[in-house]
Amino acid sequence: MDEKQAVPTAGRRPNARDAKRVARAARAGTWIPYITRKIPYYEVLGEEGLSTIENNADTLLEEIGIEFREDPEALSIWKAAGADVQGERVRMPRGMCRQLVQATAPREFVQHARNPARNVLIGGKNTVFAPAYGSPFIRSLDEGRRYARIEDFRNFVKLAYLSNSLHHSGGTICEPVDLPVNKRHFDMVYSHIKYSDKPFMGSVTHPERAQDTVEMAKILFGDSYIDPATGKPNTVIVSLINVNSPMTYDATMLGALKAYARANQACIVTPFILAGAMSPVTVAGTATQTLAEALAGMAFIQLLNPGAPLVFGSFASSLSMQSGAPTFGTPEPALVLYVMAAIARRLGVPFRSGGSLCASKIPDAQAAFESAQTLLPTCLGGVNFVLHVAGWLEGGLAMGYEKFVMDVDQAGMMHTLLEGVDLSDNGQAMDAIREVGPGKHFLGCAHTLANFETAFYRSPLADNNSFEQWEAEGGSDMAKRANVLWKKQLVEYVAPPLDAAVDEALLDFINRRKASFPDSNV
Repeated sequence: MDEKQAVPTAGRRPNARDAKRVARAARAGTWIPYITRKIPYYEVLGEEGLSTIENNADTLLEEIGIEFREDPEALSIWKAAGADVQGERVRMPRGMCRQLVQATAPREFVQHARNPARNVLIGGKNTVFAPAYGSPFIRSLDEGRRYARIEDFRNFVKLAYLSNSLHHSGGTICEPVDLPVNKRHFDMVYSHIKYSDKPFMGSVTHPERAQDTVEMAKILFGDSYIDPATGKPNTVIVSLINVNSPMTYDATMLGALKAYARANQACIVTPFILAGAMSPVTVAGTATQTLAEALAGMAFIQLLNPGAPLVFGSFASSLSMQSGAPTFGTPEPALVLYVMAAIARRLGVPFRSGGSLCASKIPDAQAAFESAQTLLPTCLGGVNFVLHVAGWLEGGLAMGYEKFVMDVDQAGMMHTLLEGVDLSDNGQAMDAIREVGPGKHFLGCAHTLANFETAFYRSPLADNNSFEQWEAEGGSDMAKRANVLWKKQLVEYVAPPLDAAVDEALLDFINRRKASFPDSNV
């Protein structure tokens, strides 16, 4: 799907070259549901350093505590579990949160897709790529920057579905501001269901919207929603629960967390931190706070529903001390990522971080290098669930059409990187070396001819031609080539089949729920 499929020219018979092109395109269209890494993790701290961070986090939880605001039920649950509750401040005995998480939280879990072939295994040595999330604006070469609409949302779901390098449909790919705030979640979740058969994320902007997502999932999965072996719901939704850093959980996030956790759906508990404003300016200080905040949320999930799936999230960006704006692709957040990934492995839970983050407003060189400097640590560090892989611009305020397909190209390269080194007989290539010998070339040897179509990653966007050929073809830069590609993909898009009765039941549920309360932009 990332390569142009050759169609034989009308009026002549297809030849061997046509057949090879079609076969190559078919191979390019193969996909895997998720990546299982075959390379070691990149570590920046040893045992002493990681233990220091963990001990400091326990001290924070014990001495300072975490606020759980406007949620008396949460406070009563913590008190019953043995925490010190004073007003809305909860202080946890040393080691309590860690023990709760390690006792029952799964090391990995399956998120089921409506197409079982696209189920993803989150945790362990696996990596799942998902698109960017939450942008109110979109950007394209054709229209510039404007507010996102539901049609844009559908377009990005389709592009994610078509991408072999994205394993997940994501969640709020962009905010469709042409729909009421209190009802747009129906259209967003339905778009993920209708236009893709990959796994998706649920709404978190209100507890009722989280519950609506659960109800729509029940309709979609029908009898397969419940696991007959356990009697519990299968995990078919993941949701993003952001901590209101520093050290605060608000009522909105707590309400959504409780709805999903009690339904056995996965929560990605993520402190959202701009270091220098929402955490200390140092890597170790930010790591300490991130761990403490995440531990509190993950432990609370296990108090609600022991064994409920969860993901330890970390989103840490540095801050410009000159302007106060977030910066991306810088070394300090990469170091935080490496530290938190190692701690998540020690804790024994799946980990979320990283992506293709940038502060650039357009898909330019700054966007490219900042995104690459985020995505590479993501893959080297061992992130299990990667949000914001494709489309992110302007610190997350804009979703870019061109940036989306450019990022997908980079994600494809990460697939190859995480595969590691092939040490099979074919990979060692000794027959090729013997055949060619000194002073000749490998272009025509049997090994090269057998492997040339799959030997190297093929970018659908990069220009590797001569200057003369590039100039003759219009002299386009990558953004212009990306513009052509995403439009071509949307023209060629074909929706995955969806059972008509299920579709009808979903639309009936949506229409009844929408009619039951007035529109609101709150």
